[in-house]
Amino acid sequence: MNINNFLTIDLSHVEMALIGSIFLPVLCAVFIALFRRFNFANEFFCVLFSTSLFLVNIFLASLFVSNSKNNFSFIEIFPNIELKFHLEPLGIIFSLLASLLWFVNTLYSIGYLRGNSEQNQTRFYSYVSLSISAVMGISFAGNLFTFFLFYELLTLLTYPLVTHSGTKNAKNGGRVYLGILLGTSICFLLFGIGATYSLAGTLDFEFGGILPKTLSSSEVLFLLLIFAFGIGKAALFPFHGWLPAAMVAPTPVSALLHAVAVVKAGVFGIIKVLVYILGIEYISDTTSTDVLTFFAGFTIIYASIKALRSFNLKERLAYSTVSQLSYIVMAASLATPLAITAAVIHLISHAFGKITLFFAAGSLYTALHKTEIAELRGVGYQMPITMICFTIGALSMIGLPPTIGVLSKWFIVSGAVQLDDYFVLVILLFSTLLNAAYFLPIIYDAFFKKPVGYDVSHQHKETTHFYHYRYLANAEAPVFILLSILLTSVGIIALVFFGDFSNYLLQYFSGEM
Repeated sequence: MNINNFLTIDLSHVEMALIGSIFLPVLCAVFIALFRRFNFANEFFCVLFSTSLFLVNIFLASLFVSNSKNNFSFIEIFPNIELKFHLEPLGIIFSLLASLLWFVNTLYSIGYLRGNSEQNQTRFYSYVSLSISAVMGISFAGNLFTFFLFYELLTLLTYPLVTHSGTKNAKNGGRVYLGILLGTSICFLLFGIGATYSLAGTLDFEFGGILPKTLSSSEVLFLLLIFAFGIGKAALFPFHGWLPAAMVAPTPVSALLHAVAVVKAGVFGIIKVLVYILGIEYISDTTSTDVLTFFAGFTIIYASIKALRSFNLKERLAYSTVSQLSYIVMAASLATPLAITAAVIHLISHAFGKITLFFAAGSLYTALHKTEIAELRGVGYQMPITMICFTIGALSMIGLPPTIGVLSKWFIVSGAVQLDDYFVLVILLFSTLLNAAYFLPIIYDAFFKKPVGYDVSHQHKETTHFYHYRYLANAEAPVFILLSILLTSVGIIALVFFGDFSNYLLQYFSGEM
């Protein structure tokens, strides 16, 4: 094993920032453990380090734009296999997204954990911090070995968060979570990595791919499916069951790790494999991607129907996530610069939209202890801020203005039209109708129906009472929850005005940069 003498040389700014982005969350967990006896230490250090991490990632993005050195090899494990990091647009987007939403989710967690008197808060904040460190490693992984290492680490670090409550349901959900994610990665992903090394002699991510161009269509298809199903965090059918099972976790875990970090690590990994291992230009000349398109399309419809038939709010959101992730996979499977751009835009869109919806679900639970959709009639009268934000998130998932969801679905449609892919267009149309079918009734009932038990039989308006009795004697959720949900809701709308960013991505994936 050859360890570079990185401690005896002057590290460049990009190397120091890369190391910092991975170790800042670890340092946060260390400080939380050291000062665990102090009130508010958990919250203070998470706010401090999440802010610092976001600023470091902005610095890394500026270094990449200025064409600074963007590769850093740390340890050589085997010949041509190193612990390696690098800067590229996909990783920078993912790291910025995860670090920003870690900050917002920390604010949310303060309100949620206090409001629900959650136990083991030090453990909770520590494992969230460590999980973000794994996400940073995934974001900047320079080869498949490094990606696999941090991918597995993320699974192991989030398991204690899934089982946080310690109940029988939480433990059962954790077993499903761990079993599916470890099983797919060991049985499929590890095999795909080994096959890639055997064929290419390297695992490095390189734009345009590293595989020999002499492979047959069946061989490319085999590798593509091995990676797609091996990266189980993308939740393709039939390896999607871990995601609904993980909804036993506290809402802050569902919001960040299972609406942003964990699931996005999956679809991020698939996009990376398509762009940097297989090469979109190479696989676009084969028919192998059509099979992945079919699996993604089937998952979208299947999960949408499951969401429509789910009556628990978090369960419905979980199946919605399974469906929305496959939008990203389906777009990426079209294997054109426009389609890959569409996948990235939808990744960002879904992150803000779904975390807002989970925030709203946690807000409803904290203020009213309501979890079932049937219980939410008229809740908009008592919790208008929460339900307005829920509406914004739902509109983005459906793809309606004025949200970023309109832009992301427009790009997917454009990518399908460019290839005359009518299967994708039909899936988009049908699934959009299903999205509307399972989101719009919740919004309608919240704002346009009176709560069950609403009583206007008395002569005086003052005697009117609601079925939604206040759980914590407040009309809305705690202020930190409201602040978080407002920030992400504003983000859903504000992102529409960054549409020009798509031109940069399109040029990059077209090889013009």
